[in-house]
Amino acid sequence: MRLRRLAPAAALLAAACASTPAPAPEVAAPIPAPQPSGQLVGLSLQQITARFGAPAFQVREGPGLKLQWAGAACVLDAYLYAPASGGSEQVTHVDARRPDGRDTDQAGCATSLAR
Repeated sequence: MRLRRLAPAAALLAAACASTPAPAPEVAAPIPAPQPSGQLVGLSLQQITARFGAPAFQVREGPGLKLQWAGAACVLDAYLYAPASGGSEQVTHVDARRPDGRDTDQAGCATSLAR
């Protein structure tokens, strides 16, 4: 009789000792690749101002020129330098960020700021 009472407890104990499947490993979200600055790189001063209008901020930094446009959704900085072979300045690098400083998509920012 005593063995009959222990049988359910033994079954529960055996079930508790059984191996449980390991939880599926968490898959980290992929880190998005930096967005290319697209068609802005290579533009001249005249071309980029035709696209976005007069910059909200402009400063000469050594041999380069930094132009900045700001909108409600983002801030776009374009850096222009003269080619080593000579000639007029052209866009060599573009940064885009949200007003709070976080990076944002350059193409989307450029689209939102274009005239």
